[in-house]
Amino acid sequence: MELKRRAAGWATLVATAPLVLVGGCTSDGLRKVGKPAPPSLVITPNANAKDVPTSAEIGTKVTGGKITSVSVADDKGGTVQGALRPDGSSWLPDRALKNKQTYTAKVTATSDKGKSTTQTTTFTTMAKPEKRITSNLYFENGRTYGVAMPVTLAFEPGIPKEARADVQKRLFVHTDPPQPGAWHWIADGTQVYYRAPDFWRPNTKISVRAALEGLPVGKGFYGDVDRTASAKVGNKVTLEIDNATKQMSVFRDDKLDRKIPVSLGKPSTPTSSGKMVIMEKFASTIFDTRGDPNGGYVVQVANAQRLTWGGEFIHAAPWSVGDQGYSNVSHGCTNVSDEAASWLMDITHVGDLVTVKGTEVKLDPGNGWTAWDMSWDEFVKGSALPVPADLKPAPSAVPGSSNPPASGGAPVTAPSNRGG
Repeated sequence: MELKRRAAGWATLVATAPLVLVGGCTSDGLRKVGKPAPPSLVITPNANAKDVPTSAEIGTKVTGGKITSVSVADDKGGTVQGALRPDGSSWLPDRALKNKQTYTAKVTATSDKGKSTTQTTTFTTMAKPEKRITSNLYFENGRTYGVAMPVTLAFEPGIPKEARADVQKRLFVHTDPPQPGAWHWIADGTQVYYRAPDFWRPNTKISVRAALEGLPVGKGFYGDVDRTASAKVGNKVTLEIDNATKQMSVFRDDKLDRKIPVSLGKPSTPTSSGKMVIMEKFASTIFDTRGDPNGGYVVQVANAQRLTWGGEFIHAAPWSVGDQGYSNVSHGCTNVSDEAASWLMDITHVGDLVTVKGTEVKLDPGNGWTAWDMSWDEFVKGSALPVPADLKPAPSAVPGSSNPPASGGAPVTAPSNRGG
Protein backbone atom coordinates (compact mmCIF):
# COMPACT_ATOMS: atom_id res chain seq x y z
CA MET A 1 0.00 0.00 0.00
CA GLU A 2 2.81 2.43 0.76
CA LEU A 3 4.38 1.78 -2.64
CA LYS A 4 1.07 2.47 -4.39
CA ARG A 5 0.63 5.72 -2.48
CA ARG A 6 4.10 6.93 -3.48
CA ALA A 7 3.45 6.08 -7.13
CA ALA A 8 0.17 7.93 -7.11
CA GLY A 9 1.81 10.94 -5.48
CA TRP A 10 4.54 11.04 -8.22
CA ALA A 11 1.95 10.86 -10.96
CA THR A 12 0.12 13.81 -9.45
CA LEU A 13 3.33 15.87 -9.27
CA VAL A 14 4.14 15.29 -12.95
CA ALA A 15 0.64 16.17 -14.06
CA THR A 16 0.55 19.45 -12.17
CA ALA A 17 4.12 20.62 -12.80
CA PRO A 18 3.38 22.50 -16.09
CA LEU A 19 0.71 24.54 -14.35
CA VAL A 20 3.18 25.60 -11.68
CA LEU A 21 5.77 26.66 -14.30
CA VAL A 22 3.28 28.69 -16.33
CA GLY A 23 2.10 30.46 -13.22
CA GLY A 24 5.67 31.61 -12.53
CA CYS A 25 6.17 33.30 -15.98
CA THR A 26 3.66 36.16 -15.69
CA SER A 27 2.10 38.15 -12.94
CA ASP A 28 -1.37 36.88 -13.81
CA GLY A 29 -0.25 33.29 -14.32
CA LEU A 30 -0.79 33.32 -18.16
CA ARG A 31 1.82 33.59 -20.96
CA LYS A 32 1.21 36.63 -23.15
CA VAL A 33 1.96 36.37 -26.93
CA GLY A 34 2.97 39.63 -28.73
CA LYS A 35 1.57 40.66 -32.16
CA PRO A 36 3.94 40.50 -35.20
CA ALA A 37 5.64 43.86 -35.76
CA PRO A 38 5.44 45.57 -39.18
CA PRO A 39 8.74 46.10 -41.04
CA SER A 40 10.82 49.24 -40.60
CA LEU A 41 11.13 51.27 -43.83
CA VAL A 42 13.15 54.36 -44.80
CA ILE A 43 13.07 55.79 -48.34
CA THR A 44 14.90 58.50 -50.27
CA PRO A 45 14.97 61.17 -51.65
CA ASN A 46 14.00 62.84 -48.41
CA ALA A 47 10.57 64.44 -48.18
CA ASN A 48 10.44 67.92 -49.78
CA ALA A 49 13.98 67.59 -51.15
CA LYS A 50 14.89 70.15 -53.83
CA ASP A 51 17.34 70.12 -56.74
CA VAL A 52 17.38 66.32 -56.91
CA PRO A 53 19.30 64.96 -59.96
CA THR A 54 17.05 63.56 -62.69
CA SER A 55 18.94 60.27 -62.35
CA ALA A 56 17.39 59.80 -58.90
CA GLU A 57 16.39 56.32 -57.80
CA ILE A 58 13.91 55.65 -55.01
CA GLY A 59 16.22 54.32 -52.32
CA THR A 60 14.82 51.74 -49.90
CA LYS A 61 16.14 50.49 -46.57
CA VAL A 62 14.02 47.75 -44.98
CA THR A 63 14.33 45.86 -41.71
CA GLY A 64 12.05 42.89 -41.08
CA GLY A 65 10.53 42.61 -44.54
CA LYS A 66 10.93 43.29 -48.25
CA ILE A 67 9.62 45.82 -50.76
CA THR A 68 6.33 44.69 -52.26
CA SER A 69 5.25 47.76 -54.24
CA VAL A 70 6.60 51.06 -55.52
CA SER A 71 4.63 53.70 -57.38
CA VAL A 72 5.95 57.03 -58.63
CA ALA A 73 3.89 59.83 -60.18
CA ASP A 74 4.59 63.34 -61.42
CA ASP A 75 2.63 66.38 -60.27
CA LYS A 76 0.15 65.90 -63.13
CA GLY A 77 -0.66 62.38 -62.03
CA GLY A 78 1.36 60.70 -64.75
CA THR A 79 2.85 57.32 -63.80
CA VAL A 80 6.59 56.77 -63.96
CA GLN A 81 7.58 53.26 -65.06
CA GLY A 82 10.50 51.47 -63.45
CA ALA A 83 11.64 48.40 -61.53
CA LEU A 84 13.42 47.36 -58.35
CA ARG A 85 17.07 46.49 -58.57
CA PRO A 86 17.63 42.74 -57.99
CA ASP A 87 18.95 43.36 -54.46
CA GLY A 88 15.95 45.54 -53.57
CA SER A 89 18.19 48.47 -52.60
CA SER A 90 16.40 50.95 -54.86
CA TRP A 91 13.77 51.40 -57.54
CA LEU A 92 15.17 52.53 -60.90
CA PRO A 93 13.02 54.52 -63.37
CA ASP A 94 12.95 53.21 -66.95
CA ARG A 95 14.16 56.62 -68.11
CA ALA A 96 15.56 59.76 -66.54
CA LEU A 97 13.15 62.01 -64.68
CA LYS A 98 12.33 65.44 -66.09
CA ASN A 99 14.02 68.63 -64.94
CA LYS A 100 12.20 71.01 -62.58
CA GLN A 101 9.46 68.46 -61.95
CA THR A 102 7.83 67.37 -58.67
CA TYR A 103 7.41 63.67 -58.06
CA THR A 104 5.71 61.62 -55.35
CA ALA A 105 6.88 58.10 -54.51
CA LYS A 106 4.88 55.62 -52.47
CA VAL A 107 6.68 52.50 -51.21
CA THR A 108 5.29 49.54 -49.30
CA ALA A 109 7.30 46.89 -47.44
CA THR A 110 5.76 43.66 -46.15
CA SER A 111 6.99 41.19 -43.54
CA ASP A 112 6.78 37.40 -43.86
CA LYS A 113 3.89 37.57 -41.39
CA GLY A 114 1.90 39.77 -43.76
CA LYS A 115 2.36 43.02 -41.84
CA SER A 116 3.09 46.04 -44.02
CA THR A 117 4.47 49.55 -43.76
CA THR A 118 4.00 52.31 -46.36
CA GLN A 119 6.08 55.46 -46.71
CA THR A 120 5.59 58.40 -49.09
CA THR A 121 8.01 61.11 -50.19
CA THR A 122 7.64 64.11 -52.49
CA PHE A 123 10.66 65.78 -54.09
CA THR A 124 11.56 68.20 -56.89
CA THR A 125 14.27 67.67 -59.50
CA MET A 126 16.97 70.15 -60.44
CA ALA A 127 17.14 72.48 -63.44
CA LYS A 128 19.00 71.30 -66.53
CA PRO A 129 22.71 71.34 -65.65
CA GLU A 130 25.11 73.56 -67.55
CA LYS A 131 28.04 71.12 -67.59
CA ARG A 132 27.36 67.76 -69.22
CA ILE A 133 29.76 65.12 -70.42
CA THR A 134 29.70 63.80 -73.96
CA SER A 135 29.19 60.04 -73.97
CA ASN A 136 29.23 57.56 -76.82
CA LEU A 137 27.98 53.97 -76.78
CA TYR A 138 29.81 51.88 -79.39
CA PHE A 139 27.01 49.36 -79.65
CA GLU A 140 24.29 49.90 -82.21
CA ASN A 141 20.73 48.67 -82.25
CA GLY A 142 20.02 45.78 -84.60
CA ARG A 143 23.64 45.06 -85.54
CA THR A 144 25.36 41.68 -85.69
CA TYR A 145 28.74 41.71 -83.94
CA GLY A 146 31.73 39.41 -83.59
CA VAL A 147 32.24 37.11 -80.63
CA ALA A 148 34.92 39.41 -79.14
CA MET A 149 32.81 42.58 -79.28
CA PRO A 150 33.21 44.52 -76.02
CA VAL A 151 30.39 46.81 -74.97
CA THR A 152 32.30 50.09 -75.02
CA LEU A 153 31.45 53.57 -73.77
CA ALA A 154 33.63 56.61 -74.28
CA PHE A 155 33.48 59.86 -72.27
CA GLU A 156 34.70 63.39 -72.86
CA PRO A 157 35.97 64.51 -70.42
CA GLY A 158 36.99 61.27 -68.72
CA ILE A 159 35.21 60.08 -65.57
CA PRO A 160 37.30 60.73 -62.43
CA LYS A 161 38.08 57.73 -60.22
CA GLU A 162 35.84 58.84 -57.39
CA ALA A 163 32.77 58.86 -59.67
CA ARG A 164 33.35 55.63 -61.60
CA ALA A 165 31.53 53.33 -59.17
CA ASP A 166 28.39 55.49 -59.39
CA VAL A 167 28.60 55.52 -63.18
CA GLN A 168 29.20 51.77 -63.34
CA LYS A 169 26.10 51.13 -61.20
CA ARG A 170 24.09 52.73 -64.00
CA LEU A 171 25.50 50.54 -66.79
CA PHE A 172 23.40 47.44 -67.50
CA VAL A 173 24.10 44.52 -69.83
CA HIS A 174 21.69 41.61 -70.29
CA THR A 175 22.64 38.54 -72.34
CA ASP A 176 20.49 35.69 -73.61
CA PRO A 177 21.66 33.02 -72.96
CA PRO A 178 23.25 34.41 -69.78
CA GLN A 179 26.99 35.14 -69.90
CA PRO A 180 27.96 37.28 -66.90
CA GLY A 181 30.80 39.71 -67.41
CA ALA A 182 32.57 42.70 -65.85
CA TRP A 183 33.52 46.30 -66.62
CA HIS A 184 37.06 47.65 -67.00
CA TRP A 185 38.06 51.34 -66.94
CA ILE A 186 41.18 52.56 -68.67
CA ALA A 187 43.34 54.77 -66.50
CA ASP A 188 42.13 58.19 -67.60
CA GLY A 189 38.44 57.23 -67.47
CA THR A 190 37.73 58.03 -71.12
CA GLN A 191 36.69 54.46 -71.97
CA VAL A 192 35.04 51.58 -70.13
CA TYR A 193 34.64 48.09 -71.58
CA TYR A 194 32.33 45.20 -70.72
CA ARG A 195 33.04 41.60 -71.67
CA ALA A 196 32.65 38.08 -70.30
CA PRO A 197 35.61 35.87 -69.32
CA ASP A 198 35.21 34.02 -72.62
CA PHE A 199 34.00 35.07 -76.07
CA TRP A 200 30.28 35.61 -76.57
CA ARG A 201 28.58 32.48 -77.80
CA PRO A 202 27.30 32.76 -81.40
CA ASN A 203 23.63 33.83 -81.59
CA THR A 204 23.74 35.46 -78.15
CA LYS A 205 21.41 38.44 -77.81
CA ILE A 206 22.86 41.41 -75.94
CA SER A 207 20.86 44.35 -74.56
CA VAL A 208 22.59 47.42 -73.13
CA ARG A 209 21.40 50.42 -71.15
CA ALA A 210 23.65 53.28 -70.10
CA ALA A 211 21.32 55.17 -67.74
CA LEU A 212 23.46 58.28 -67.38
CA GLU A 213 21.20 61.25 -68.08
CA GLY A 214 21.38 63.67 -65.15
CA LEU A 215 23.80 61.51 -63.18
CA PRO A 216 26.49 63.45 -61.25
CA VAL A 217 29.79 62.21 -62.72
CA GLY A 218 32.31 64.37 -60.87
CA LYS A 219 33.87 67.81 -61.18
CA GLY A 220 30.47 69.45 -61.59
CA PHE A 221 29.56 67.45 -64.70
CA TYR A 222 26.40 65.42 -65.27
CA GLY A 223 25.55 62.62 -67.68
CA ASP A 224 24.21 63.74 -71.06
CA VAL A 225 21.62 61.17 -72.19
CA ASP A 226 20.39 57.63 -71.55
CA ARG A 227 21.49 55.21 -74.27
CA THR A 228 20.04 51.80 -75.09
CA ALA A 229 20.72 49.21 -77.79
CA SER A 230 20.09 45.55 -78.53
CA ALA A 231 22.13 43.43 -80.92
CA LYS A 232 23.17 39.85 -81.55
CA VAL A 233 26.39 37.89 -82.01
CA GLY A 234 27.28 36.24 -85.30
CA ASN A 235 29.50 33.28 -86.07
CA LYS A 236 33.05 33.11 -84.72
CA VAL A 237 35.72 34.70 -86.93
CA THR A 238 39.28 35.37 -85.72
CA LEU A 239 42.33 36.69 -87.55
CA GLU A 240 45.96 35.97 -86.56
CA ILE A 241 48.73 38.00 -88.19
CA ASP A 242 52.35 36.85 -87.78
CA ASN A 243 55.14 39.26 -88.64
CA ALA A 244 57.67 36.42 -88.79
CA THR A 245 55.87 34.73 -91.69
CA LYS A 246 54.09 37.78 -93.12
CA GLN A 247 50.90 35.73 -93.18
CA MET A 248 47.36 36.24 -91.89
CA SER A 249 45.54 33.08 -90.75
CA VAL A 250 41.76 33.38 -90.96
CA PHE A 251 39.68 31.07 -88.75
CA ARG A 252 35.95 30.55 -89.04
CA ASP A 253 34.27 28.63 -86.23
CA ASP A 254 37.74 27.61 -84.99
CA LYS A 255 38.76 26.05 -88.31
CA LEU A 256 41.52 27.48 -90.50
CA ASP A 257 39.80 28.85 -93.58
CA ARG A 258 42.56 30.66 -95.42
CA LYS A 259 46.06 32.13 -95.24
CA ILE A 260 46.64 35.55 -96.75
CA PRO A 261 50.04 37.19 -97.45
CA VAL A 262 50.43 40.58 -95.75
CA SER A 263 52.78 43.51 -95.58
CA LEU A 264 52.92 45.26 -92.22
CA GLY A 265 54.41 48.53 -91.00
CA LYS A 266 58.00 49.29 -91.92
CA PRO A 267 60.44 49.87 -89.02
CA SER A 268 59.86 53.64 -88.95
CA THR A 269 56.06 53.16 -88.75
CA PRO A 270 55.58 49.72 -87.20
CA THR A 271 52.31 47.86 -86.76
CA SER A 272 51.21 47.31 -83.16
CA SER A 273 51.37 43.81 -81.68
CA GLY A 274 48.47 42.82 -79.47
CA LYS A 275 44.88 41.67 -79.32
CA MET A 276 42.44 44.13 -80.84
CA VAL A 277 39.03 43.95 -82.49
CA ILE A 278 37.63 45.28 -85.73
CA MET A 279 36.04 48.64 -84.91
CA GLU A 280 34.72 49.93 -88.24
CA LYS A 281 34.40 48.71 -91.82
CA PHE A 282 34.55 50.96 -94.90
CA ALA A 283 33.96 49.93 -98.50
CA SER A 284 36.02 53.02 -99.35
CA THR A 285 37.74 55.67 -97.25
CA ILE A 286 40.50 58.27 -97.50
CA PHE A 287 43.75 58.18 -95.55
CA ASP A 288 45.11 61.65 -94.89
CA THR A 289 48.58 61.66 -93.34
CA ARG A 290 49.42 65.31 -93.90
CA GLY A 291 50.98 66.54 -90.68
CA ASP A 292 52.28 63.11 -89.64
CA PRO A 293 56.08 62.89 -89.25
CA ASN A 294 56.28 59.95 -91.67
CA GLY A 295 53.22 60.76 -93.75
CA GLY A 296 52.30 63.62 -96.01
CA TYR A 297 50.06 61.81 -98.49
CA VAL A 298 46.34 61.52 -99.20
CA VAL A 299 45.09 58.27 -100.72
CA GLN A 300 41.77 56.56 -101.25
CA VAL A 301 41.66 52.91 -100.17
CA ALA A 302 39.09 50.14 -100.59
CA ASN A 303 37.73 47.62 -98.10
CA ALA A 304 39.34 49.09 -94.98
CA GLN A 305 38.73 47.73 -91.47
CA ARG A 306 39.81 49.85 -88.49
CA LEU A 307 41.78 48.25 -85.64
CA THR A 308 42.98 51.27 -83.61
CA TRP A 309 42.03 54.87 -82.90
CA GLY A 310 45.49 55.84 -84.13
CA GLY A 311 44.77 54.75 -87.70
CA GLU A 312 45.85 51.11 -88.11
CA PHE A 313 43.64 49.26 -90.61
CA ILE A 314 43.48 46.08 -92.62
CA HIS A 315 42.91 47.24 -96.20
CA ALA A 316 43.42 46.62 -99.89
CA ALA A 317 46.85 47.79 -101.05
CA PRO A 318 47.38 46.83 -104.70
CA TRP A 319 50.58 48.92 -104.74
CA SER A 320 52.29 46.57 -102.27
CA VAL A 321 51.19 43.17 -103.61
CA GLY A 322 54.78 42.37 -104.58
CA ASP A 323 55.88 42.88 -100.97
CA GLN A 324 52.99 41.03 -99.33
CA GLY A 325 54.28 37.84 -97.76
CA TYR A 326 57.90 39.06 -97.95
CA SER A 327 58.59 42.52 -96.49
CA ASN A 328 57.00 45.35 -94.54
CA VAL A 329 56.42 48.61 -96.42
CA SER A 330 53.25 50.13 -94.89
CA HIS A 331 52.75 53.06 -92.53
CA GLY A 332 51.41 50.74 -89.81
CA CYS A 333 48.47 49.10 -91.55
CA THR A 334 48.07 45.50 -92.65
CA ASN A 335 48.24 45.50 -96.45
CA VAL A 336 46.49 42.75 -98.42
CA SER A 337 45.49 42.30 -102.05
CA ASP A 338 42.28 43.70 -103.52
CA GLU A 339 40.77 40.21 -103.73
CA ALA A 340 41.72 39.29 -100.17
CA ALA A 341 40.43 42.59 -98.77
CA SER A 342 37.09 42.13 -100.51
CA TRP A 343 36.80 38.54 -99.24
CA LEU A 344 37.59 39.61 -95.68
CA MET A 345 34.93 42.33 -95.79
CA ASP A 346 32.35 39.70 -96.68
CA ILE A 347 33.11 37.33 -93.78
CA THR A 348 34.13 39.58 -90.87
CA HIS A 349 32.09 41.51 -88.30
CA VAL A 350 32.80 44.55 -86.20
CA GLY A 351 33.93 42.90 -82.96
CA ASP A 352 36.01 40.07 -84.47
CA LEU A 353 39.31 39.45 -82.68
CA VAL A 354 42.51 40.32 -84.55
CA THR A 355 45.82 39.21 -83.03
CA VAL A 356 49.10 40.65 -84.32
CA LYS A 357 52.41 39.28 -83.07
CA GLY A 358 56.12 39.79 -83.58
CA THR A 359 56.28 43.49 -84.50
CA GLU A 360 58.51 46.16 -83.02
CA VAL A 361 55.92 47.82 -80.75
CA LYS A 362 53.09 46.71 -78.47
CA LEU A 363 49.53 47.94 -78.65
CA ASP A 364 48.92 50.89 -76.34
CA PRO A 365 46.08 50.32 -73.82
CA GLY A 366 43.06 52.32 -74.93
CA ASN A 367 44.27 52.65 -78.53
CA GLY A 368 41.16 50.99 -79.86
CA TRP A 369 38.88 48.60 -77.97
CA THR A 370 41.67 46.83 -76.12
CA ALA A 371 39.48 44.79 -73.74
CA TRP A 372 41.10 41.51 -74.84
CA ASP A 373 44.70 42.69 -74.68
CA MET A 374 45.05 41.50 -71.07
CA SER A 375 44.28 38.45 -68.96
CA TRP A 376 40.91 38.15 -67.23
CA ASP A 377 42.57 38.64 -63.84
CA GLU A 378 44.03 41.94 -65.06
CA PHE A 379 40.77 42.92 -66.73
CA VAL A 380 38.66 42.65 -63.55
CA LYS A 381 41.14 44.82 -61.66
CA GLY A 382 39.85 47.69 -63.76
CA SER A 383 36.33 47.44 -62.34
CA ALA A 384 35.18 50.24 -60.01
CA LEU A 385 32.89 47.77 -58.21
CA PRO A 386 33.59 44.36 -56.66
CA VAL A 387 33.49 41.48 -59.15
CA PRO A 388 31.92 38.19 -57.97
CA ALA A 389 34.64 35.73 -56.98
CA ASP A 390 33.05 32.93 -58.99
CA LEU A 391 33.18 34.90 -62.23
CA LYS A 392 36.20 33.09 -63.60
CA PRO A 393 37.16 32.11 -67.15
CA ALA A 394 37.43 28.61 -68.50
CA PRO A 395 41.25 28.10 -68.40
CA SER A 396 41.46 26.77 -71.96
CA ALA A 397 38.95 29.16 -73.49
CA VAL A 398 40.34 32.64 -72.95
CA PRO A 399 43.06 33.89 -75.27
CA GLY A 400 46.23 34.55 -73.31
CA SER A 401 48.31 37.68 -73.55
CA SER A 402 51.96 38.37 -72.95
CA ASN A 403 51.31 42.10 -73.15
CA PRO A 404 51.36 44.27 -70.01
CA PRO A 405 48.03 45.05 -68.33
CA ALA A 406 46.00 48.01 -69.50
CA SER A 407 47.04 50.96 -67.39
CA GLY A 408 46.34 54.04 -69.44
CA GLY A 409 45.79 55.42 -72.89
CA ALA A 410 42.85 57.16 -74.51
CA PRO A 411 41.06 57.28 -77.81
CA VAL A 412 42.08 60.02 -80.18
CA THR A 413 39.42 62.75 -79.95
CA ALA A 414 38.84 62.37 -83.69
CA PRO A 415 39.84 58.86 -84.83
CA SER A 416 42.80 59.04 -87.16
CA ASN A 417 42.76 57.81 -90.74
CA ARG A 418 46.50 58.03 -91.18
CA GLY A 419 46.48 54.49 -92.62
CA GLY A 420 49.24 53.24 -94.87
